[in-house]
Formats: sequence, C-alpha cells, structure tokens
Amino acid sequence: MTSAPAIYPSLAGKTVLITGGAEGIGAAAVERFTYQGSQVLFLDINKDSAQSTIDNVFSICSKVGARSNIEVKKPIFHYCDLSNLDEVKATITAILGEWGKVDILINNAAATGQGARLKTEDVTSESWDFLVNTNLRHVFFLTQAVLPAMKAAGSGSIVNLGSITWRIPAPDSPVYAACKAAIMGLTRVQSKEAGAANIRINSVMPGAIATQRQRDDVLTPEYRAEVMRGQSLQRDLLPEEVAKVIVFLASDEASGVTGSTYTVDGGWCSDP
Repeated sequence: MTSAPAIYPSLAGKTVLITGGAEGIGAAAVERFTYQGSQVLFLDINKDSAQSTIDNVFSICSKVGARSNIEVKKPIFHYCDLSNLDEVKATITAILGEWGKVDILINNAAATGQGARLKTEDVTSESWDFLVNTNLRHVFFLTQAVLPAMKAAGSGSIVNLGSITWRIPAPDSPVYAACKAAIMGLTRVQSKEAGAANIRINSVMPGAIATQRQRDDVLTPEYRAEVMRGQSLQRDLLPEEVAKVIVFLASDEASGVTGSTYTVDGGWCSDP
C-alpha cells in the first residue's frame, strides 16, 4: 500500500469473497478491502502465497487502521481449485453455511501468463476446457451461488475481472480473449437479472498490469515496448491501481452503477 487509501464506510463489516486472492490484483484487493474493515475471504491454490498475503496485509492494515480508527479483520484463506467445479460448489456451500451470505463477490481469478497464450492452431480440446474452466465457468457458478442470499437481503455487489485482450485484440490468445469478452456479456445480462433486488454487477478490464507473475512470465523488454506503444501512460501499471477501482465499485459510492465496465489500461484502448 503506497498511500493510505480512500475510506468507504459502507464496506465496514461486509463479507467479501475474492477469488485468486493470493497474488497480483487479487492480493491487492484483499489488502484494500481489509483496510476498509471488511471481513475478507479469499480462494486460491497457492497456499504459501496465501499465507504470505495474510501476514503482510494484516500487518500493514492493522497499523494503518489503528491510525484511522478502523477495526481490521484478518483475511481468511480457503484452498480451492477453481477449475474443479465440484470443489468450487463444496467451498462456496461451506462459506455460505458459515457466513450466511456474501455481501460482495470479486470474481478475479484467471489463468494468465504463458499458459493462456495459445494461438488457434495450438488449441486442443484439453487446453480449451482448461482455459474456459479457469477463466469463465467458475465466474458464472460462484455468481449463481451467492445471488439467492443477496436477493433475500435486498443488496449485494459483484465485480467481475475481464481483460482488454479481446479489445486490442491480442492475436495469440483467442480462447482467453473469448472468455474475457464473455465476462462483459455475463456482467451486462446478470446485472439486468439482479437489479430489481438492488444487486449491482459490474466489471473491470485491466490492461497490462505489472504483477509479479506478469513480470516473471510476460513482461519481457519486447513486450514492455509493445505495451508502451499502446498505452498513453508511459509507465507500468500496478495491481493496486486496479484494486482501487474494484473497491470503489463495491462500495455505496458507486450505488447507481451497474452493468458497467471500467477500463484500467493506461489509455491503451481508446474505443468505447
């Protein structure tokens, strides 16, 4: 956390579920919601990174929260392989059984890096299934699972993470791009379905975000040069810059916003 974030009182005490919260944008979102006084639950498969995130976030947020008189709650990690639908359903059933409802769902997890970069001629039925299951299927079924309790409560907020990949468009990742384009479609349709119950569903489309995984797998000097040719902002974008938008959309400050997509890409995509 490079600076004390904006405080959204509406997020205090809210139960927030974040997928892929151990690293990158997800970890930045875990930190930002924890600082708000939310009870953050997050799903991931990387146990070591998850514990590191919990320790770091709680230490940082406790110090900042004490200065701001915010009651900070330690994030809670649930191991879950989101490509395994049975495991997803069992995990969300257990969470709902313990907490009653999820106030805010952040569908962040995705398969990124080199594993998502397959040209059309290289895609097999197995890689197709893997990419769809890790980038799209769990988004639908987690949303489906949390909506009944949100509707019963008459409130809720869901933020889905897309990507500008399909808008650039990137020629080396058609399946990943198709999944991320579908996120926008799900967001728009489901926001219409859930709006009468005062549930807001929005999406965020990040551009090239310099997570540690991206730095290790993707951000070669050649790719960074490509990014800078596309971006208006001539610098790396950081995970927390996406997390700031996610937290805003989840808060009551965005109470009139639903079915919308916010792009955080440093000005790469100029078309609407």
